[in-house]
Amino acid sequence: MAGQLSAAVPTLVLASTSRYRRALLQRLRAPFDVQAPEVDEAPRAGEAPDALALRLAEAKARAVGAQRPGDWVIGSDQVCACGGRILGKPGDHAAAMAQLRWMRGREAVFHTALALLRDDGSVQLRNVPTTVRMRTLDDALLDAYLRAEQPYDCAGSAKSEGLGIALLETLRSDDPTALIGLPLIALCDLLLGAGYPLLRA
Repeated sequence: MAGQLSAAVPTLVLASTSRYRRALLQRLRAPFDVQAPEVDEAPRAGEAPDALALRLAEAKARAVGAQRPGDWVIGSDQVCACGGRILGKPGDHAAAMAQLRWMRGREAVFHTALALLRDDGSVQLRNVPTTVRMRTLDDALLDAYLRAEQPYDCAGSAKSEGLGIALLETLRSDDPTALIGLPLIALCDLLLGAGYPLLRA
């Protein structure tokens, strides 16, 4: 039954090698393991950005869950959509510069999806969108940002917890941690709703 938990507290596993997600999850002060998921992150033809993020978050959780029976697995994925394009992790400087030029002066939506896979095989999903408007900055400023932060492992090259905040003109979201990569408000909602003893000594 939802909200009830056996006497043994399940082990939490973060299905990600992202240092950003790991740092965010540490804020909850709950012990957890980290395991890399083996998942093909390529979008499917015609797949909407939010659907892609949700599918990958669940796929990551299930990939790790198959190797960790009895544990609860947290999967997450972020997809940036701007001007009809899906912008993933750029990987290098040139690709990041191309992304930032495309987003310049535009509105972009970062879909940060979350999956909580429980030991009974049930999964709960959430998508927390964050809408930002990018400043109109020249190439020299964009290049300076990229060289300072090197956000080549960040969707849309936006590292908002660092100097990337200077790229943003406005930001709208229900969860300030979503843009960084793991929506903690939604995660707390899922964990507490499932009876996980987050706030108990």
